[in-house]
Amino acid sequence: MDASPNPIERSFELAALRRTDLAPLVYRRLFDEHPETQTMFRTQGSEFVMGSMLALTIEAILDFAGERSGHFRLIACEAASHDAYGTPRGLFIAFFGVIRDTLRELLDDAWSPNIAQAWDTFLVEIQDFAGSAA
Repeated sequence: MDASPNPIERSFELAALRRTDLAPLVYRRLFDEHPETQTMFRTQGSEFVMGSMLALTIEAILDFAGERSGHFRLIACEAASHDAYGTPRGLFIAFFGVIRDTLRELLDDAWSPNIAQAWDTFLVEIQDFAGSAA
């Protein structure tokens, strides 16, 4: 497998080499940093919902940070949908930072300055993009 030249995509590739399922790590961090989110998920069957939500989010992140072929538009749609659920916009946007922080911790010494810069830029851009959808 050739390494992606896109640092954000590369961070997910490196994470996949270390862990096949990011969901438990991402949601543990989300619930630790934002305990109010735990009640937003059903107690039964939530693993599927959380896994699906994370997979769609990763797909949208990769498109937003890459070609922007269309999948990234899901972010604006989901921001509006989460508004309807009563999820504060800041909390919706915080999920992207939780994913970044989870990857950074998992990658440890493989977290390069190039990856860090790409994620910092992405988080600013996603704040502007998703925040403007309000």
